[in-house]
Amino acid sequence: MYTKDHDRMVEEKCYTLKHMEKVLEKIADNFPLYFDNYLKSQKSNIPEESIDKLRDRFMVDSNGKHLVFDEKRAFQELTKEAIIDFNKDVDGYRELFDKDSLEEYKDDPQEFKSRALKIETTIIRKTIQNKYAKELDKFRAAFNKASSYELLKVVTRLADFSENYATKKYDRIEFEKILNYKDFGFSVLDTEDYTAHGVIGGGIKSTMLYKNYPDIFPCRSRMSLWALWYLVDKDTFDCSMDSEFLMIDIDKNFTQQNYFYPYELFAFYALQIYLLIKKEAIRLEVNLDTSYRFVYVEAFLNFVANQHIAAINELSTRYKEDAYV
Repeated sequence: MYTKDHDRMVEEKCYTLKHMEKVLEKIADNFPLYFDNYLKSQKSNIPEESIDKLRDRFMVDSNGKHLVFDEKRAFQELTKEAIIDFNKDVDGYRELFDKDSLEEYKDDPQEFKSRALKIETTIIRKTIQNKYAKELDKFRAAFNKASSYELLKVVTRLADFSENYATKKYDRIEFEKILNYKDFGFSVLDTEDYTAHGVIGGGIKSTMLYKNYPDIFPCRSRMSLWALWYLVDKDTFDCSMDSEFLMIDIDKNFTQQNYFYPYELFAFYALQIYLLIKKEAIRLEVNLDTSYRFVYVEAFLNFVANQHIAAINELSTRYKEDAYV
């Protein structure tokens, strides 16, 4: 997508069934190779001192003879690591959406901004503290200028929406049967009421939702959109604005993830990727905890993007632009 068209988020054709079927076909074609490499990546994470104990489960025996790779064990360890990583900072996000806390902050919204968001919300704290990344200066300036009252209102709306969705709409079984992006009911999340421009955009709000309800809301991160671009093998599907997953600035010669990408479309593709992962889990006889549904997806998409990290950095740093929303 070219930056001059950013107000459209994506082309209209990207919402059509025919287009989405083409995207899914490409993802399905490329998924096996990436997933195979994802499993094999676990071998490199084994401490050197443990290799001898695990030779029979991985690649070679004491004589250097190749053995069958234990895919099941690798997948079990990858899913375990993904959950551990997810839980490292989850408490701050859960506290952020706590109804009683949000109610109390109405008496002191500045405290909400300076403590709950700036210090206790990991994604915002790390962005503000990353002084070496000058391209994030715009975010820091926007955060400093943002109304604490407006930030509190947006987060409260996100908390209310997610809780209502989880308690009144979400069904663990039926959720995985969704075949139309509209059926998620996520379109409202891309509206003004759920956005604080320059501060709480698609990436940050999806992270907040994801950390509170990882079974319902996927994390529309920078790396996940780059991963989708690679999973479709960079195919534009004849879109006039190039890839729907990227933003391309021809004048400034740089490419960035499409941080205007519609959340409901992203959720649709994220769910389909989860179903591909689930299919592999069944094959390997590995049980997946559905309460961490999109944690598995996020870990896999991060792996896909990191396979191309040098190229991504090259494309996105030719001209520095904001990647925080």
